Amino acid sequence: MPSEIIVALLSMAGTAIGSVAGVMAANKLTNYRIEQLEKKVDKHNTVIERTFKLEEAQAVLTEQIKVANHRIEDLERED
Repeated sequence: MPSEIIVALLSMAGTAIGSVAGVMAANKLTNYRIEQLEKKVDKHNTVIERTFKLEEAQAVLTEQIKVANHRIEDLERED
């Protein structure tokens, strides 16, 4: 086999290995970034859920305060 063909085949193999390694490295980095974004989204969703629960609790307490105020007013009128 002529030396030019051997050099061309070795170059092709080197290029193929380099390309595959580059794609794998980029894929790992992309997966890492996606995992980090998922963690941030989970944190955000947790905050939203807690805020919603706090707003519900506040609404219940506000209603209880209104009821208590009406009962106090009724008791004061009876006197």
